[in-house]
Amino acid sequence: MKKVMIIEDEQNLLELYKDELSEEGYEVEGYTDSERGIEHFDKFAPDVVVLDIKLDNPGGGLEILREIKTKDKNAKVILNSAYSIYKNDFTTWMADAYIVKSSDLRELKEKIRELLG
Repeated sequence: MKKVMIIEDEQNLLELYKDELSEEGYEVEGYTDSERGIEHFDKFAPDVVVLDIKLDNPGGGLEILREIKTKDKNAKVILNSAYSIYKNDFTTWMADAYIVKSSDLRELKEKIRELLG
C-alpha cells in the first residue's frame, strides 16, 4: 500500500484529504502541525507528501519543503496552495508538482497517481 503524508493547517481540509485519499487505497497520515509532520517523516516514510504552502510556522511550507528535501532529496512532494502566485517562486521548483487548492480533488488525485507511477 502506497503512503501519503499530508501537512495542512486547516483541520477540515486535512480530514477531507485523509478521507478521500484513504478511499483511493492509500495509507494516509495527516498533520496540522508541520513540525510534528517532519518529526514523523522518517518513521512513516511516505511515498508522496502533500504540503500546504501557507503554514503557521516560520518560513511556511517552503521551509518544510526544504527540510523534507534535506532528509530525502528524492522525496516526492506536491505543493498545495490556494494561491497560484507561489508558482513563480523558484523555491517551489524543488517540489515535484504544484496544485492550486480546489473543492474538486481530481487534479490532486491524478497528480498523486502520476507521481507514484
